[in-house]
Amino acid sequence: MDERHFEILINEQNSRGIPDFEGYSPDDMSHILYDPFGEDSPILLMKMSDSDYKRIPILNQMKYLSELIDKQGEMKLTPKGNLPLKIVAEIYSQGFFRERLIERMINKRFKESDSVTISLAKILLIISGIIKKRNNKLSLTKKGEKILTDDNKLLRKTISIFGLKFNWSYFDLYENRLIGQLGFGFSLILLGKYGNEKRVDNFYAEKYFRAFPVLIDGSFRPSFGTPESYAAHCYSLRTFDRFMDFFGLINIERERRWDADQYISKTELFDKLIKCIPHNALTHGTCRYES
Repeated sequence: MDERHFEILINEQNSRGIPDFEGYSPDDMSHILYDPFGEDSPILLMKMSDSDYKRIPILNQMKYLSELIDKQGEMKLTPKGNLPLKIVAEIYSQGFFRERLIERMINKRFKESDSVTISLAKILLIISGIIKKRNNKLSLTKKGEKILTDDNKLLRKTISIFGLKFNWSYFDLYENRLIGQLGFGFSLILLGKYGNEKRVDNFYAEKYFRAFPVLIDGSFRPSFGTPESYAAHCYSLRTFDRFMDFFGLINIERERRWDADQYISKTELFDKLIKCIPHNALTHGTCRYES
């Protein structure tokens, strides 16, 4: 076989749909992994109405914190670099999120590190360049002032930074840093395909690890259960509780016990924001999202 025929064979294999990838090809998966919202990816982020953006909890929490910073001009942080207690309480009182740990606290005087969502909002604003930290003070950037006026651009930037730049393992103790974050676009594809029906979270975990089996490689020792169940719990926490739910993309139903199954279904907002093109309908090389 000459070099040209070998190259043709490789290209054919890379463009052929694979069952474990839900029919997508290795080429498709490369785009899903490394540029999930780019021109050649099957995942489209759609432009929504103004009222729809108001239903995205993390987006609106970020905007609210930005407004507080803008009103002050500069927001002085605590000696440890955290938001002042008064600011934390004010943000939480808006009801963007209800966190179980905080709701169970008898003393409601809590700090930034007690709230995953408030800490996350600050981190995403800094990573995205919307606010800057200088001399232990936060202030809005010129770039931030501009993007905060456009919900479509702000959401596109936020979800890309959350998926590709923020470290998903930051708020948990799981050893494997890649589970959930690697291939998060594939999880969106799974929800788009199967999310009309309420399904147990493990349904998605099994499909995710079938596509990325290397993530359960025995290199970590689970603190409970088998490596498979431990990895599935990690995947569910990061993908559903701390990604899709934060963006208003799913409904979560669970019983009130720590080891209970939780059931996932997509929200109406998911289909308004996310569109996934099947492998056999893909045409690469053109911009296919609404701006």
